[in-house]
Amino acid sequence: MPTLSRLSLVAILSLIGSAARADINMPVGVTPISKEVYGLHMLIFWICCAIGTVVFAVMFYSIFKHRKSKGAVAADFHESTVVEIIWTAVPLVILIAMAIPAAKTLIAMEDTSDAEVTIKVTGYQWKWHYEYLDSGINFFSNLDADHNAARQVDSGIDVSQFDNYLKEVDNPLVLPVGKKVRFLHTSADVIHSWWVPALAVKKDAIPGFINENWALIEEPGIYRGKCTELCGRDHGFMPVVVRALPEDEYNAWVAENAPVEEPVMTESTGAATATAVASADDDREWSMDELMAAGETVYNNQCASCHQVGGEGLAGAFPAITGSAIATGDHAAHIDIVYAGKPGSAMAAFASRLSNSDMAAVLTYQRNALGNSVGDTIQPSAIKALR
Repeated sequence: MPTLSRLSLVAILSLIGSAARADINMPVGVTPISKEVYGLHMLIFWICCAIGTVVFAVMFYSIFKHRKSKGAVAADFHESTVVEIIWTAVPLVILIAMAIPAAKTLIAMEDTSDAEVTIKVTGYQWKWHYEYLDSGINFFSNLDADHNAARQVDSGIDVSQFDNYLKEVDNPLVLPVGKKVRFLHTSADVIHSWWVPALAVKKDAIPGFINENWALIEEPGIYRGKCTELCGRDHGFMPVVVRALPEDEYNAWVAENAPVEEPVMTESTGAATATAVASADDDREWSMDELMAAGETVYNNQCASCHQVGGEGLAGAFPAITGSAIATGDHAAHIDIVYAGKPGSAMAAFASRLSNSDMAAVLTYQRNALGNSVGDTIQPSAIKALR
């Protein structure tokens, strides 16, 4: 029995030591709030360890000292007012000591005043949309196309070739170092939750509501997170990637990507383009090759999660594109279901998500790839006429 007790003690101490190690503990992070949160976490962790040590020490001592084999006899007594006061007052004092710094940190986490950059984060099934309210830049961020293809059933792709498997995106959120960034969180469909541990930012994105929080990143780098709300069958495939740049590099990125005029969202490139440029592309005649090349990119980013990379769909959940009466039938019906969605189903409307050229490209791709060969094209001008 003594040997077992010693082994148990060693196991407990090892567990406590392991829990405090940085590799399995919460990250220190790269923002002032994340460091406060980490310090608060460790303070309360060690307080709990101390309380547990004292309580179990007294308990084990009592069991050992007053065991029956030593002739101990159970005492017969009633309540002690002094003891009742002590074991009520002491936990109360400890809780107050914990609550004061915790409340200060929670209040600081909600203080979005004096922000220098404001970004609206909108959750979609299963992607993120970022809108820079100060500069007009906006784009969608999807699971990287190669990772998305590899994770499909029977893809035959060796996932060991990927670094950060299922944690890469096509368009990371770019943020400046040393500036206070305010986030506005909402959702276009179901409840999502935007979480980046290194920034100590985690907030629910709820349809019809705007939630706020902020971050001030102190070190350049790549910081990863994910959606932490169970938002649907592909919940695990909507990662968050934040790329923090020094201020001069960030300003150069903004200058390169900021729209000249009112922005048009384009998911195939992930960047905002000027209305004038988009209109010129919408009005010209696109070749089949141009539409197919652009359409494949849009399909892999927007459609493959549900309808699968090969267009075979998922039985009972998402219909196949291959051989579909919609994809191989009348132009108008095909355009309508992608443009306006299908009420009462998982098919969302893409009118606000895709530019005219992207929608025309993906429609053409669906009609002439994935086992279909209708042989026709849908031009951006046809989509433009609907708006």
